Amino acid sequence: MSVQSAPPLTPPASAGGVSASRKRRRSKRFSLLTRRDKLTLAFMVGVPAFIHIFLIWLPTLGSIVLSFTSWNGIGGFEKIKWVGLKNYDVLFNVYPPFWPAVQHNFMWLAAFLLIATPLGMFLAVILDQNIRGSRIYQSVLYMPVVLSLAIVGFIWGYLIYSPGDGFINNVLGVAHTPRQIDWLGTKGLNLAAVLVAASWRHVGYVMVLYLAGLKSVDNTLREAASIDGANARQTFFRVIFPVLAPINVVVLVVTVIESLRAFDIVYVINKGLNGLELLSVMITTNLLGEASLIGFGSSMAVVLLAISIGPIIFYLYRTMREGPE
Repeated sequence: MSVQSAPPLTPPASAGGVSASRKRRRSKRFSLLTRRDKLTLAFMVGVPAFIHIFLIWLPTLGSIVLSFTSWNGIGGFEKIKWVGLKNYDVLFNVYPPFWPAVQHNFMWLAAFLLIATPLGMFLAVILDQNIRGSRIYQSVLYMPVVLSLAIVGFIWGYLIYSPGDGFINNVLGVAHTPRQIDWLGTKGLNLAAVLVAASWRHVGYVMVLYLAGLKSVDNTLREAASIDGANARQTFFRVIFPVLAPINVVVLVVTVIESLRAFDIVYVINKGLNGLELLSVMITTNLLGEASLIGFGSSMAVVLLAISIGPIIFYLYRTMREGPE
């Protein structure tokens, strides 16, 4: 009876060997491309990259440099004066509208996070139950998302909040009377009114994101939770919601960015004055206003960039960490 010898053991490939093997495979695939394919690939990658660098990165770096200068935008580079941190000192310690604008931006963020986002998630959970007319409800609730915030401002300003002809004052019976309420002209009240209008649009956006996430959840998770005796509320918060972690991160980042870049709706209402001051509006006013304070406006833009880049870095970190190994 012959005994067959065992095949020799193959040592596991090292990390360097695996990496070299992958590089060889990529190189082989690239060598199979024709010259036309390579030109097409270079065009498809190069043009967007050039546009991105030219329209985003260069202006961003230019704003950072200009934030340390004093310039009114007239004349060549010789008119630019280096002032160091003076613009930031004036912004933080002297310029009166700055801190109220920062406060309004964070109030915007709080309204989106604590009201609009939970409401959008709640609507997504309801529509995920395949109720009758679900697609009609989805279309109606998503419709505000296709409108710009400027259009939303016009709709709510003229149809809902108008003192004489607005829906609210007519329902309350105070239109065209001494008791009529100027919703957008009263300081303190106008910010809450604008937040309601902006949240009307944001709710639909959040609803669509969560609805897409809920549709991708494996039904076996719900069935297992039901077998274990969990009710609908426990199933969602203990089983479904943790599975939606990637969607939660996307919604968080989108919400933060939307609250910080808010501009259109307050600008069409009263140009961001009388209680509607926001950082984005002040940047535009200083850069494009009569004074044309390019350096000072750039310093505000850098502050807004520094605040906005935090959630973006967090999102990229989570995405790269959870990517394929």
